[in-house]
Parts: sequence; C-alpha cells; structure tokens
Amino acid sequence: MKRYADLLADARLRVRELMPWDLAGSLAGPTPPMVVDVREPAEFAQAAIAGSINVPRGVLEAACDWGYDDTVPELARARARPVVVVCRSGNRSLLAADVMRTMGYDNVATLRTGVRGWNDFDQAQFDATGQPVDADVAEQLLAVRVRPEQMG
Repeated sequence: MKRYADLLADARLRVRELMPWDLAGSLAGPTPPMVVDVREPAEFAQAAIAGSINVPRGVLEAACDWGYDDTVPELARARARPVVVVCRSGNRSLLAADVMRTMGYDNVATLRTGVRGWNDFDQAQFDATGQPVDADVAEQLLAVRVRPEQMG
C-alpha cells in the first residue's frame, strides 16, 4: 500500500519543481508560463499569484481536455506551452503536474513551496477582487491547520 508521502516521492521523480525565485524570474521574462492554481475556489479567492488561473484539482483532468463541462480552453490549448502548477504547499500541485505530464503537457513544472513559499519570498498575491493581500494576512490564510485528531 502506498501512502500520500509515497505518491509525492514517486511524482518527484518525474516532475520538475521550481522555487519561488525561479517562478518570479520566469514570470518577469519575455514568455511567462501559464500559472495554474489547483486549490479550491475559496482558497484561490483569498490569495493568489497575479495572472494565475484557478482549476481545482478535482476537475483538472476534464479541464485539460476538450469536450467536457469543466474544459478550460486556455488550459486545453497549452500542452506545448510552459505551465507551472501551484497550490498552498506544493503537494497537490506536484500530483496535478504529474497527471498533466501524463496527459501530454510537455513543459509542466510545479512550485515546490506552493503559494506559502511564494508569500515567504515576499511576492505579491491578490484576492478575488484584484486587491493586493498583505503578506502577514496571507501568512495567516495559508497557515497549516492540522487538528489533533488528524495526527493519527
């Protein structure tokens, strides 16, 4: 039986991981990557990287392909384009990028530290209305909230 940590370790063998400074440099370059945030819509609305698109992990496969209610045309057309997948901590995005690689995305990577690391690197985030989110506020929104009963 594989555990979550095993799935992540296995995906790391196939998926390129970027650090926040790598992504910041790419976004400032002449051909910035598409940034796909796979968090849930409520998470995305609180604090997100400017210009990123929200495609929740639960609908990712359908969003990447044509002919589904969840198809995201911009994403379905991006198989040859550089794509960086992000989430809160880098775990969901790692698994999502691995699936996208399997689906034919040739240049897909993940943000290893997620938007938490992006915030720690003092990079701007914005809420659903386009307003900047203060880094201290974002830190609270992105904090780990593991309850005692979740510790096993």
